[in-house]
Amino acid sequence: MFDKQVYTERRNRLREKMGSGIILIPGNTESPMNYPENTYHFRQDSTFLYLFGLDMPGLFGVIDANTGNDMLFGNNNSIEDIIWSGIKPTIKDLAASVGVVNTSPFKEISIKVRQSVSKANPVHFIPPYRAEIKLLLEELTGIQASHLANHASLDLIHALVGMRSIKDEFEIAEIEKACETGYQMHVTAMKMAKPGVMEQEIAGTIEGIALATGGGTSFPTILTQNGQTLHNHDHSFKLEKGRLMIIDAGAESNSHYASDFTRTVPVGGKFSQKQLDIYNIVLEANNSATSLIKPGETYLSIHLKVAEVITSGLKDLGLMKGDIQEAVANGAHALFFPHGLGHMMGLDVHDMENYGQIYVGYDDEIRPVNQFGTAYLRLGRRLQEGFVITNEPGLYFIPALIEKWYNEKINHAFINFDEAKKYLDFGGIRLEDDILVTATGSRILGNRIPINPDEVESLQLK
Repeated sequence: MFDKQVYTERRNRLREKMGSGIILIPGNTESPMNYPENTYHFRQDSTFLYLFGLDMPGLFGVIDANTGNDMLFGNNNSIEDIIWSGIKPTIKDLAASVGVVNTSPFKEISIKVRQSVSKANPVHFIPPYRAEIKLLLEELTGIQASHLANHASLDLIHALVGMRSIKDEFEIAEIEKACETGYQMHVTAMKMAKPGVMEQEIAGTIEGIALATGGGTSFPTILTQNGQTLHNHDHSFKLEKGRLMIIDAGAESNSHYASDFTRTVPVGGKFSQKQLDIYNIVLEANNSATSLIKPGETYLSIHLKVAEVITSGLKDLGLMKGDIQEAVANGAHALFFPHGLGHMMGLDVHDMENYGQIYVGYDDEIRPVNQFGTAYLRLGRRLQEGFVITNEPGLYFIPALIEKWYNEKINHAFINFDEAKKYLDFGGIRLEDDILVTATGSRILGNRIPINPDEVESLQLK
């Protein structure tokens, strides 16, 4: 948790941006796994963390833009709470630790909201994503839970996106901590990638590192030798010599700021020439993107330039053909690179995605591209100093997709399908770094995880 002045200033900035009305910031509650007393590991809502900083269930924040007051609602510990969970600070003490003076019991939220509605003040909230919060907001506002997203405040969404997109020095320091943990996770996984080792053994080991050094993983770990499936969370296979293992994993700091890295390693420690040829294309794409990232550039334009790098490399290998820019304009590269170059990162690994990706990654100037592959680009808008983003190009050989495009005559002018079919058992390669947009360019956050082929190969010999 940061100094209380940080949270006070954030709430004051938000209040100024909004101008009027009350802003509802619900914290998360405990979520049962299989019966009420057996809950999932608690994760606080990121907007609540950003504005109120308190990492515990059962809290609700209200920012009143009319009066300039902030309120924290919550209940003090009962004797039963103390017996089972120990003594915790009072609500008043918790509030004071983040610069809030006014507190009330949780049940009095409804009184505050009704008072605001009776005075015709607007009530602002962001789209809820948990069922229990939807039901609470339904009770407070009278809006059916199924309709709440349609009544979410666009003014509040835009204000929060504008604030949270630019990371301050305290946030960057927390992300760097998460990156250090991510480095340890990935180097450990790369060293373990030996024939006969179960994927789940490696996944479990690196998730233990995330728990031991911070707040756990920032998303469910992707670790697989079947990398042709982009988000493969199955860890049930035994590693086979000569296969490629993708590790897409990240950590949270104790303050819940995220890291998100991907590396690809040869099982057994040595790339084949075929694997090395594809790997070097992805590496060139990754390095090219980093060199292009700077304030004022759109990430959509960088994504498309990276697609040209990938297309050029595949053309040199005989997998693609024709004019490179024309091929990219037609989306031919997406047979092998069917996702976006990256996304925002911060308190969420896909930062602020619960607000609506269209508001986070795009704006009135840059709109999404409705074309397979590029349509999955989560961040397209113009970059600004202080953005933290991911850079994650990849190349994949997905048998079902190759067969579909071949049978449906999709982009035959740019793809050599006879060559592509020789890679049906290849899998995939992805290389991902976390990037801070600086005043003049960009900086890779944390110590860069080994990425050059000789570095990757040598890790398994140690």
